[in-house]
Amino acid sequence: MPHAEIANASAPTLTAVLFGLSGCLVDFGSQARTDSSSPHSQATPGALNVLRSLKEQGVPCAWLDELPATVTTPLAAVLPRWLKAATPSPIRWPAPHACWQALMELNIERLEGCVLVSGEPRLLQSGLNAGLWTIGLASCGSLCGLAPEQWQALSEQEREYKRGKATVALYGLGVHSVIDHLGELGTCLADISLRQLKGEKP
Repeated sequence: MPHAEIANASAPTLTAVLFGLSGCLVDFGSQARTDSSSPHSQATPGALNVLRSLKEQGVPCAWLDELPATVTTPLAAVLPRWLKAATPSPIRWPAPHACWQALMELNIERLEGCVLVSGEPRLLQSGLNAGLWTIGLASCGSLCGLAPEQWQALSEQEREYKRGKATVALYGLGVHSVIDHLGELGTCLADISLRQLKGEKP
């Protein structure tokens, strides 16, 4: 979908977009959750482009994670400086508090049109519990759990199997949409905007 169409379709009804950090914006495969000693700060496919697009549309964004700051600070170093880090909530996922806290810090006044994007099932459950639209990431989150080079080393059939299994698990949680990675997010956000215009609620 061309950039202009994404903006036109999604600008009127997107209130805010929250992202997971590890396994979503950076750290393909959520490797830092099991190996915090190694750097995983590379942006995932499409992450920087989609952040740029949302900023141009004036959509407030923030990221959340449960990993300690000693891990998240270097992970987030590749992300644009304007992107806010939500203050970690003392009440852990899948409670909704972390999502609500992030929205309050962005000065968001309504839940309508707020979206959470993550590859981490517990954070997605938190988003569902908070009343947000949720988009799960199949290939780059913790359900597949593979670093980029491991993912690329798989055959197409193996990737499809893992992607399919993760997709089923994410839909099983009750998420509203599942995409492969953030490169597909623009079209998905436009779809959620259309669903809202038709009166659908998360």
